[in-house]
Amino acid sequence: MRYSNGTTTARPADVALNGTVVSAARAFNSTTNWDTWANSTLSVQLVAGANKVRLTATSANGLANLDYLDVDQQSTPPGGGGPAVPFGSHQFAYAAGTLKPTGAQGTLDQQVIDKYNAWKSAFLKQNCGNGWYQVISPDADHPYVAEAQGYGLVVTALMAGADANAKTAFDGLLKFVLAHPSVNNKDLLAAEQDVNCKSVNGSDSATDGDMDVAYGLLLADKQWGSTGTYNYKDLAVKHINAIKASEVNPTTKLLLLGDWSSSGDQYYYISRSSDWMIDHFRAFRKATGDASWDTIRTAHQNLITSQQTKYAASTGLLADFVVNTNTTPKPAPGEVLESANDGDFGWNACRDPWRIGADAVTSGDSASLASARKINSWIKSKTGGNANSIVTGYKLNGTAFDSGNDMAFTAPFAVAAMTDPGSQAWLDALWAKMVATQITPSVYYGGSVQLQTMIVASGNYWVP
Repeated sequence: MRYSNGTTTARPADVALNGTVVSAARAFNSTTNWDTWANSTLSVQLVAGANKVRLTATSANGLANLDYLDVDQQSTPPGGGGPAVPFGSHQFAYAAGTLKPTGAQGTLDQQVIDKYNAWKSAFLKQNCGNGWYQVISPDADHPYVAEAQGYGLVVTALMAGADANAKTAFDGLLKFVLAHPSVNNKDLLAAEQDVNCKSVNGSDSATDGDMDVAYGLLLADKQWGSTGTYNYKDLAVKHINAIKASEVNPTTKLLLLGDWSSSGDQYYYISRSSDWMIDHFRAFRKATGDASWDTIRTAHQNLITSQQTKYAASTGLLADFVVNTNTTPKPAPGEVLESANDGDFGWNACRDPWRIGADAVTSGDSASLASARKINSWIKSKTGGNANSIVTGYKLNGTAFDSGNDMAFTAPFAVAAMTDPGSQAWLDALWAKMVATQITPSVYYGGSVQLQTMIVASGNYWVP
């Protein structure tokens, strides 16, 4: 779209293709004067035959001056060319009433791209040879963990279009994943690798990593198709089926901690709240046609609701770990896996507002909306709307047990804030905090959570 904007401010416009907005509030920035022209390029999938493109101004200033629309149609479909859902195309609308940070869409998108480039520079590496890529985790127990590789697959698939190297990076990460299978189920990922890129600590799996690996593969299938080097869809279905077989408790239908937990051990009826990725369950159901994933999803949503009601009525907070899932599920009474705060809102559960909120904004599900809004209402009140006041750990009654600050705790609350029409100022404060906080190469965890919540908050997340 060739345009001119001789004013000093952007003239944003919604770009619609065949009646569907594919780029909301796209920025048409100043060109200094009316005799200077610029191009705004957008990648979308056309339909056979006629296509109608409409630009609608989203500010009182009206449209920029439009010269012409040029269409450069690819000769190959997305599976053999560019991504089907390029970052910034906004092809999937969120649920009605969902908030986004204040500002032109193009500005929000660019802020995410800037943060992604910083994240990629800090953590996406090729340290192991073999054509592998890895997401390095300097602040985790080992240099390479399954959670990080899962994050990498999801992020690179979502950022395709903004990053010309996204598919290469994705395939390199996938090659690393496939080369490090769990000792218990070859279709799952071994949870930890050492500095020499060798699987260690039992070579068994971690459920959260596997959930994102499977989800990333489904995103890749939609982005690039499955007829290339890797059959993403086939690999995704194998991974999903392996999760069901080895990481879902057949009695409770709740996620296990990993494929190393088996009937009769002390961990078999313990589940980690940050693994409960409701939107992933929806995607697994769609990809496999297996109705068991509806049952699994409902079991987790019911557990979220009951835990909030019974143990965090005033806050909506969930514990890092829930025990006794076969009888009377409750927050861990003390250390069951990691620390004395396993029953509190700690370094695992801090991701819950993002995970629950992501389902709420993409599906509009009433249970997810209610759970996310309960958490949002509490944190907004607790901090008085000051994003700098969020600390690294709370009891379920809302009392802080730590005084640190980290984006792993701060950023996820932005996704929960999106679900409440009365939280625009609060969402804007959280967004400003995320934009202002630099990605630090020594803090993989907080930086990775920060980037992914910004992808969601900016309207660039979607469920395959």
